[in-house]
Amino acid sequence: MNQKKYLMSFTTGGLFHTQSLLLLELFIKLQDWDDVYNYALDKNTLQTRVVSTAKRVLKEIINRLKTLTTNELLLLDKGSVSEQKYILWLSICRRYVFIKEFAIEVIRERYLTLKYDLPTEEYESFFNSKAQWYEELEKITDSSRYKQRTVVYKMLKEAEIIDKNKLILPAMLSDELIMTISQTNKDDLTIFPISDLDLQKAI
Repeated sequence: MNQKKYLMSFTTGGLFHTQSLLLLELFIKLQDWDDVYNYALDKNTLQTRVVSTAKRVLKEIINRLKTLTTNELLLLDKGSVSEQKYILWLSICRRYVFIKEFAIEVIRERYLTLKYDLPTEEYESFFNSKAQWYEELEKITDSSRYKQRTVVYKMLKEAEIIDKNKLILPAMLSDELIMTISQTNKDDLTIFPISDLDLQKAI
């Protein structure tokens, strides 16, 4: 089996656009993610009914936001709604390599070959191909696998990577977003459905 391990704990919620902005606002004030977690939990910032849910969601969002650079967080705070959603998608892909590889190897590849639909069978095929090499994927139950797929497609829709009909949408990346992401890793741009020409221009 391969030495790389996939983190597959992405069954909590979706893109968390509104919630992420609330926690980012706290981070700008407190400048410490542990303080953000404790404050948000104490004040029930996310307005959850159950404490265990609050803890789970807070940890999930904060772990994603921690993958972003200072400049990326600033753009998340001040950018357009579209830029915000793309940055949150970036944070998901950085947190979860499995989702990142799905975005690059399946979604962008289909976009480049003019196959704009993204049926769930494509996810299943991708999962099966990875499961041949990664033992942790083989152990996932059918119910967990279904929930993971459902959450991934929910994230994709909320990030405006696909539409409600599971059709891939071309990513309209602003110059500022491209520049900000490129400062960290230009290869991260391949998580978006953009053409090779647009990618070359960005690089």
